[in-house]
Amino acid sequence: MGEYDVLLGDDAREFLDVADGKTERICRETLGYLAENPYPGRGRGDTERLPIDGRRDRYRMHISRTYTAIYTVLEDEAEVRVLEIVPIDEAHKRYGF
Repeated sequence: MGEYDVLLGDDAREFLDVADGKTERICRETLGYLAENPYPGRGRGDTERLPIDGRRDRYRMHISRTYTAIYTVLEDEAEVRVLEIVPIDEAHKRYGF
């Protein structure tokens, strides 16, 4: 069990509901790394802080060079909230990384 609970938002849950079995398994396994430490440079996985203005910091995690998970960390609740999972090209267009 990790230090953080990894929770899926509606968009991320919908993505996994329609994904094939292999994609779902890889995504869930990779997202599980966020439970250990969701911050870039400190945990497993390819993570990075996004340059987005807003109330909370947003982060991204590449999943198998195909998808990108966008998430936020709620330190007070020890939660990682995965907001969405999108194809990596779409994430690059949206967030410019």
